[in-house]
Formats: sequence, structure tokens, C-alpha cells
Amino acid sequence: MNPSTPLLAFDHVSMDFPGVKALDDVSFDVRAGSIHALMGENGAGKSTLLKILSGAYVPSGGTLVIGGQRKIFTNTAHALAACIAVIYQELHLVPEMSVAENLFLGHLPQRFGLVNRRALAAAAHRQLELIGEDIDPWMKLGQLSLGQRQMVEIAKALTRGARILAFDEPTSSLSDREVRRLFKIIRELKARGCAILYVSHRMEEIFELGDRITILRDGRHVETNELANVTRDTLVQRMVGRTLADVFHYTPRAFGNSGLVVEGLGGPGLTEPCSFTAKAGEILGFFGLIGAGRSELLRLLFGATAKTAGHLTIGGQSLDFVSPREAIAAGVVLCPEDRKKEGIVPVRSVLENTNLSARRRKARAGVLIDESWEQSNAKDRCAQLRVTTPSVRQLIRNLSGGNQQKVILGRWLSETVKVILLDEPTRGIDVGAKSEIYGIMQDLAKAGVCVIVVSSELPEVLGVSDRIAVMRQGKIAAILDRADASEEKLLRLALPLETARAS
Repeated sequence: MNPSTPLLAFDHVSMDFPGVKALDDVSFDVRAGSIHALMGENGAGKSTLLKILSGAYVPSGGTLVIGGQRKIFTNTAHALAACIAVIYQELHLVPEMSVAENLFLGHLPQRFGLVNRRALAAAAHRQLELIGEDIDPWMKLGQLSLGQRQMVEIAKALTRGARILAFDEPTSSLSDREVRRLFKIIRELKARGCAILYVSHRMEEIFELGDRITILRDGRHVETNELANVTRDTLVQRMVGRTLADVFHYTPRAFGNSGLVVEGLGGPGLTEPCSFTAKAGEILGFFGLIGAGRSELLRLLFGATAKTAGHLTIGGQSLDFVSPREAIAAGVVLCPEDRKKEGIVPVRSVLENTNLSARRRKARAGVLIDESWEQSNAKDRCAQLRVTTPSVRQLIRNLSGGNQQKVILGRWLSETVKVILLDEPTRGIDVGAKSEIYGIMQDLAKAGVCVIVVSSELPEVLGVSDRIAVMRQGKIAAILDRADASEEKLLRLALPLETARAS
């Protein structure tokens, strides 16, 4: 292969589904020894492109070009044989099997018709060493952290000689330490001459890792450029047609006198009692590193975890609820960090997920579901929040992450809300859907709701908040006014004391 020939190219690739053109004449290339970012809103065609690369979809038009040779994969085995690996956000591993068995699944070393366990262990050790992981190859995969499982998925790809690797939102559920480890491995793969296609909604990751970027919008190729030539604001404009400032929808507003007052709140995850206030109509952001206690604080406020000390006052009324049911009745609601596990019922419809909480107030005789009201309420909430779904009868698991999050918000808008707790509300969501959720937050605040939002993204917490509380090692380190906050200040306050002193 000529050294100047791209290792991977998409050549006029199109993909049609009934009534939908998911990809329309997309062309760009990915060079060996480079990290190529791929960005776009949900529905832009990123996932479809990766599925074509993996052999899960056959394109309606166009071809892939691998090392200068035209290819059309009709199944995933063909893509694997071409040294291609796609590392999806939902890992394709078997938790009940050992690490070694997962690494070599489908091509286990054998002797006399039986698995050669000694050879399997030795080969697994070699593969894990290649990515710098010291993991017992006989440990059940389900016992590993998510970050370790992701490393196993990468090692599995390398056992098959992968030279083209695509990563789909790989950091969405990783700790900062695991993210650093993943980035180190990706850079090592780049140094070995692999072609890396990296899909993420997190712009800070794109600018830290990427060499080039391709932007898709509505299934079409918008631009391919060197990342050195692109700014965050121009990137957002290319994706959604708005500036970065417009995305956050922030507008100053008057606050009410009475809101949420938290005094001496203690419980699991907090190293000292927390006290703070948030006025009606205020957006109070919480920033901190993984493990700082932010999610634990929200669960204590919602009654999902039993507090050991302290009390709350909402709207001037002292409250002492001990369960989410009591919190909801008092007007305190939570959008959890893990929406798939804790926020939605995936096997139920948009209609049922929207009405899950409020139906208790509308049930006839306390037990009979008011189907007419539920249908009307679900349609109204979907229209209000611009949920993209063919029908309120659609299973919620078939919606994008952004639309799932809007359904959860619609559930709480069906209640009388005084305080809304938002834990990483835009995690894994494209910038267009993020913008819509920021707008919903502003509307809630304008209506006098007290909005508490936890975010790991510095631009986000700075962009939406009126004040920002920084948590460090299980306690509130400081609370800053919007005008006094900066990325540098927040990060320094969030760092463990010994790390901050060293820096």
C-alpha cells in the first residue's frame, strides 16, 4: 500500500431506510497513525456510518475503501477479517465468562478438541500487557470496573489484528482516571500506525485527542478539517447553526425570596455536613470530580438515600421526607445520572414513562388508569418539549438519549415541582439536544422552580448556572457567583488538597 493512501475512506456512502435517508453521499478519509473525530447531532448519521464500517449494515450506495481496496461488507465477520473493530458505548462482552474467554471468544486455542487453558492464559496475559493492564485472565468479566471492561474490549480487538478502530462515545460512563488511561491507550494505538475514528459529544475530548474532524448534519457531510483550524464556536455553528453562547440560553432573571434551604445535611458519600441555599427561580450548579459526592448529595435531597443529619426547608416550610415518594409529594424531583437504569422503564412506552408518577393523582377511584388523560398529557408533554417520536406508544428504549431525557423531564412537568435535581442531564447527548434541555432549565427557572444541576462539564456548568457550588472529597469547598467563576477557579477548587498544593 502506498504510504500516502488513507487506511480508511468512505466514498460517496449513502444509506436509505423506509422513509428516511440516514446518510446522503458521505465522503471522507481516515489516515494511518491519526485520530479522526466524528461529530454531529443525534440523527446526523454517525451511528449508521459506524454500523456500515462494522458490517452490520450494507450501504445503499457508495463503498468503503480499506488500504486502497474497495470493500462492501455484508456481515460483521467480513469487517473483522479486514482488521476493523468498532468499540461501542454498550460493550459487546459476556459478563459471565472470564476475561481470557472474552478476549478469544470465537477463536479459543484448542488441544485435542478441548480448550487449551494454559495457552489461553498465556495469550491473554500477552494481550493485556500490550495495553498495560494487570488483570487476572480468569477473573469473571462482570467483576471488572467499566473502565477495565473497555480495556478488555480494546485488547479483544487487537487479538484479531485490528488496524482500524472506531470508538463510539467511549468515556460516557468512565471516571477521570479511567478516561486518562483510555486516552493513553488510544495515543499508543495511533503511534503504532492504527487509524482511529473517535465519536464523542464532548468537545474537550475532541480537541485534546483529535488530529482531524469530520462534521455530519442530517446525514450529509458538512466539513472535514484539521482540528488546529477549528474553534469550539465554529464547531457548534457547523453542527447546529448556532453559536456556543446561544446554545446555553442563559438569561438573567429575578429570584424569589423562598426556595431551598439545606442545613447540616449528612449521609453516605459526604465527609462533612453540607449547608447551602438556592432561591426560587435560581439555577445552582454543582461541579466536582468523580467521587466528590455530588450524586450522593442529590440522592440525599431526594430521599433515595437515608440522611444521618440535617433538614430541608422548601418555600419556607420545614420538611423531613425519608423516601422519593414523600419527596415527589413535597415537590422535589430527580433526573438521575444513569437514565437508562434509574430514569426510564425501557420496555414501556413514551406514554407510560411520561405518566409514571402523576397517574397516581389522576387514577379513577385511586386504582383505575385514566387513559384519556394519560394520552392527552403524554402528547402535550411531547409537544412542549419537542420529543422526537413517531408516537407516544413508541417504546422509550427506541428513542435517542436526548429524547429519553426529555421524556423524564416531561414526567416531572406533569407534577407540581418546586425543586428539580438534575444529575448530569446532558451526558451522552448531542449539542442540539443539549441546547433544548438548557432551554427547558431556563424555562423552569423563569417559572420559579429551584433548579439544582450537577455537571462534570466545565463549559456547561459555567454556561447555565447563576451560582456554582464546587464539591471536593465529600464536602462543599466553595460557592461562587457566576461573574466570579472560571474554568481555572472551579478546577483548582475541585482538586484534592494535596494535588492542588503540588500544582
